Order: sequence, then C-alpha cells, then structure tokens
Amino acid sequence: MAGPDVPAGRWDPGQYLRFGDERARPFADLLARVTVAGPRVVVDLGCGEGGATASLARRWPGARVTGVDSSAEMLAAAAAHAVPGRVSFVAGDVRGWRPDEPVDVLVTNAVLHWVPGHADLLRRWAGGLAPGGQLALQVPGNAGAPTHRLLAELCASGRWGARAAAAAPPPRPVLDPAGYLEVLEAAGLRAEAWETTYLHVLTGPDPVLGWVAGTVLRPVLAVLDDAAAADLTAAYAAALRAAYPPRPDGTTVLPFRRVFAVGTRAA
Repeated sequence: MAGPDVPAGRWDPGQYLRFGDERARPFADLLARVTVAGPRVVVDLGCGEGGATASLARRWPGARVTGVDSSAEMLAAAAAHAVPGRVSFVAGDVRGWRPDEPVDVLVTNAVLHWVPGHADLLRRWAGGLAPGGQLALQVPGNAGAPTHRLLAELCASGRWGARAAAAAPPPRPVLDPAGYLEVLEAAGLRAEAWETTYLHVLTGPDPVLGWVAGTVLRPVLAVLDDAAAADLTAAYAAALRAAYPPRPDGTTVLPFRRVFAVGTRAA
C-alpha cells in the first residue's frame, strides 16, 4: 500500500494492481487470524486503492470501516469503494494517526516497512484498541532479496548522485517475527507472529521489474529526472533478468517473504 515517505504524485494504483491477486494473498492470510466477532469500529491504515478495505466491510457487515492513506492517487481510486455510513476513506499519514474512539480491529497491510521506527507506532496503536480488540499487521520481509539488494547497490554506485543513494531501500526496514511478538506483548497484547515465503509465478517481459515498479522502485525514481530515471531503470532491469531468469516455459518465479503479527487486547 501507499507509503508515507514517497513524494506526492508517485503512486500509481494501476501499476500496483497489475499483480493484485498476488498482493491480496498475504492480506487474506493475515485476516484469517483475526477472530473478533461483530466488530463495530474497523480501521485500515495505509489502505491504498481500497479494495482490501472494502473486503473488511463485506466480512463484517455491521462494522463502520475507515481506510486511511497519504496518497491522493490511491484515495481517488478508493473512492469507488466508499459506502455512505459504512465505508469511508480519509487522507492521513499513519505516523500521526490517532483513533477518535476505541478500535475493535486495526489492520495495517504492507505499509510499515515505509516507516522507520514503527515499533513505537505499534505500541501507541495497541493502546487505542477496545477490550477484546485486535491489531493485525503484515510487512514485506524481503530486504535481503535481489530485488532490494541490487537496487541498493545501483543507488550507491554514484552514477545517479546522492539523491538516489538517499532513496535506496534500507537494509532492515522491518523486524523479524520474534521482534513483532516482543513489541506487541510488551504493549500488553496477547500476540502471535509468523512468516511466509510466497513463490509468485510471473509472466510477460521483465515481470520482476513490473512488480517492483509499483513498490520499492518508486521512491528512487521520484527523486530523479526523466533521463536519469530511464538510465537507472534499464540497468536495474538487466540486473533483475540475471537474478531472476525465466524458466523453460517462459514464466519467472519471484520468492517473496512476508512477516505477520496479530495482537489481542484482553476482553
């Protein structure tokens, strides 16, 4: 979903949804561990284009569901999922968000890797849960994968200046499952945490580049002029083709690790 640190105008809902089915799987797996029955207040922090937020309203038809995102482009796409009195979308940075009332289910999906020091946010959000409420999070855990490592190396090469280096993916943007378990338990929640590596089978030319074009590549391109962005993208595409060669049938396998945690406040 849209991250708070990407400059305005750089999020493209269409590019993000090019792999919508693959990106939806971790959200479904996360929600399978949310057990609140009949929640009244549900919040999706970093809601993106709103499709996942709308699914929360379908799961809990009696809930008032709010999606929060910092991207005007994503919120414009999310407006199609709004239902007066039931599903709404508001502009906001997750770093400054605070609940107006106790929250029964708080979900944040593929957002917190954009937020340095987000353990402090989790502690604060835990304090906003209603009795029996749950906080559910999912973050990409693939910072060590070639997709991220190769981009970081290119940004550090100096070919595109200091601005690219500053926008490079950080080496450890998220905790491991044990880290999230510790944070949520320290915040007074009963917690569980786990990780899953998905094997996405992609098709088409430069499919891994197409995947990252909607996520980790965006902050880098946002700080470059058009010529530099095209140059870096070409170099990155070549590196990705070598790191993720197509199989004999023409498909490409992209392993993608994700980290999950769910914390529950005592009833």
